[in-house]
Amino acid sequence: MVDRLAGMRIFVRVVEAGSFSRAASDLSLTQPAVTKHVAAIERALNVQLLNRNTRGIHVTEIGALYYERCKAVLHEIALADELIDGKRRQVQGLLRVTTSVALGRRIIAPLVVSFVRTHPHVRIDLSCEDRYVDLIAQGVDLAVRMGRLADSTYGARRLGFNPWVVIASPDYLARRGEPKSIAELERHECLVYSTVQGDDVWQMTLPNSKPAVVPVRGCLRSNNLATLLQASEAGLGIASLPHYVACEALTAGRVRRILGDHAPQGQEVHAVFPSPKHVPAKASLFVDALIGRFSGEWWLAQDMWEREPARPFERHSRLE
Repeated sequence: MVDRLAGMRIFVRVVEAGSFSRAASDLSLTQPAVTKHVAAIERALNVQLLNRNTRGIHVTEIGALYYERCKAVLHEIALADELIDGKRRQVQGLLRVTTSVALGRRIIAPLVVSFVRTHPHVRIDLSCEDRYVDLIAQGVDLAVRMGRLADSTYGARRLGFNPWVVIASPDYLARRGEPKSIAELERHECLVYSTVQGDDVWQMTLPNSKPAVVPVRGCLRSNNLATLLQASEAGLGIASLPHYVACEALTAGRVRRILGDHAPQGQEVHAVFPSPKHVPAKASLFVDALIGRFSGEWWLAQDMWEREPARPFERHSRLE
């Protein structure tokens, strides 16, 4: 069928050019190749479409009818190709996005609101969960992930960097003192984030840029970053959190940044796709919006469109 369509295109061009040689030049083919295609059609149809003589070519009666039908067929194919191309380029349909709970609520959700307002033909299914999601098995178009990428078969695009900070409330520091080095953390209540690997240790970066591993322990472990932030604000202990999670509490003075010269190791932020080659236009456009959101010191420019949930912790005044 592909050969037949190619033959139709060549036959139409021969008729319109009035010459095998001119048609070959127009199509960037050799004249023998053009002659071969037309002859193959004539053999397949068992008719003569063109009369050939020394003065040129002339379309037979049946050849003229076939020429008109070929033009109609090729026109319909062109319209079909344009339809597919237009659908591929048009930003519309359902876009399934997955990310972590904290990042989804604080950063991605406000971006989704803005994106949908700008692109009303796109519907977004945003899933926020702190577990690994198989993009292909669950039909996800795009994941926003922190840290090292585990699956090299996926496509990925770097969005930015996610810094972490060590924080504690003024109340806690007044009672327990402020640690001046990572070694002093052993004497403090450290609130442990239980989702990351090695959750009983904190990966730190020393002033000389060397990495250090610090064992920690405390009265609370949680897989929820908002819970750890609230516990730290309530004076339960020291927490190591992404800066974007702690930003509003730092600005309001409910917590203070400590160990500034011993920063926790940050993470790369990536957009991850099921396929490295085939990225839908709607996903590509959403990634462009993500890159804009994660540019510069993005963790300082938060969209506080959603109020913080009620805080379940009361301030401790006698935590020893």
